[in-house]
Amino acid sequence: MESGIRVLHVLGRLDRGGAETMVMNLYRHMDRRRIQFDFVIHTEDVCDYTREVQELGGRIYSMAPFGVSTAGHYRRDWRNFFCAHPEYRMIHGHMRSTASLYLAEAKRAGLVTIVHSHNTSSGHGVTALVKNVLQYPLRWQADYLFACSKGAGIWLYGRRACDSARFRLLYNGITAVDFRFDPAMRQAKRRELLGDTAQDCPVFLHIGRLEPQKNHTFLLRIMQELAVRRPAARLWLCGCGPLDAALKRQAQESGLAGRVCFLGVRTDIPGLMQAADMVLFPSLFEGLPVTLVEAQAAGLPVLMSDTVTPEAALTDLVRTLPLSEPPARWAETALQMLSDGDGACAAETGKTAGTERAAYAALVARGGYDAAENAARLARFYEDALRQADGKDDRKNSGKSRSGGT
Repeated sequence: MESGIRVLHVLGRLDRGGAETMVMNLYRHMDRRRIQFDFVIHTEDVCDYTREVQELGGRIYSMAPFGVSTAGHYRRDWRNFFCAHPEYRMIHGHMRSTASLYLAEAKRAGLVTIVHSHNTSSGHGVTALVKNVLQYPLRWQADYLFACSKGAGIWLYGRRACDSARFRLLYNGITAVDFRFDPAMRQAKRRELLGDTAQDCPVFLHIGRLEPQKNHTFLLRIMQELAVRRPAARLWLCGCGPLDAALKRQAQESGLAGRVCFLGVRTDIPGLMQAADMVLFPSLFEGLPVTLVEAQAAGLPVLMSDTVTPEAALTDLVRTLPLSEPPARWAETALQMLSDGDGACAAETGKTAGTERAAYAALVARGGYDAAENAARLARFYEDALRQADGKDDRKNSGKSRSGGT
């Protein structure tokens, strides 16, 4: 169905990452008679969400990846894109590292520009330094500055910009009802992945790309300590990435074969959330992870690092530890949380208090993390921003007319 406004979203890929999942959650709930999402991605691969985007009426364009030596070509490609697609009046950029380049070309073409911060660090090394240099101008370059959390906004734009009228918080909304605790689903998923002989073992879950930011090496060291204390414990790792082979090798060499299950990219995240007993999340840095919103909606206790933004603690299910604490301390804290039945669930045995655990889905939704409400709010923002831009153009043209301009 053709819409009144087509908004161009910019991402690296359309896989099941945090930013991509957040955008898709909004897209599914968007009134597509008013707003349609289209995408520029930096790959020609068929991605996890490619088919769904196309079924929802979205268009997908491929852009050649950025390279320091090809920066001029990158800007030229964007300039040519806007010349070929004058139908776009608004761009929403989630790929911050090169946003200063493509937003400059978007503004030249007269588009309303939005940049969106989903993180609180660029990592380390030369690549991170280049990213930091490229993204610094965004704080004054974009028309609107979005962030998934205040911390993510301050990191990318600075505190002064976040206090301005150009700044907007857009929470990582989910369809909370999909994660509402269901004892039958829990039993079925545990039987599928654990068999009939391991129903009572404590299961720890982590969802995230297998890359340095997520700190899987430390996570496997925590699992070593858990295995000493609770030999039946299991760790489920969902995701793929460049560290896949190295992490599987570490698990094997650490004696964790059979205790750590690499599940790859999954489409049954709600079911895994039902079946697990706790989420472990020792990331080096984060904006506000969608995974932690989903976990709390499912009533799962969460043990996360203090380098994750505190805004991720939406409920009493979350506890934090510094990464300076040894893996043994993490393991002891995790097991203590389970034995105490922190929040909703005495998860160690899998015999959860279903009615209590189920209540968290509504609690998370009421806290501003309902995807449908956020989609409606975003649609109004898009429409209002374009009306304001049209009003400025009308006033500018009127001024030229009065002064004899053309």
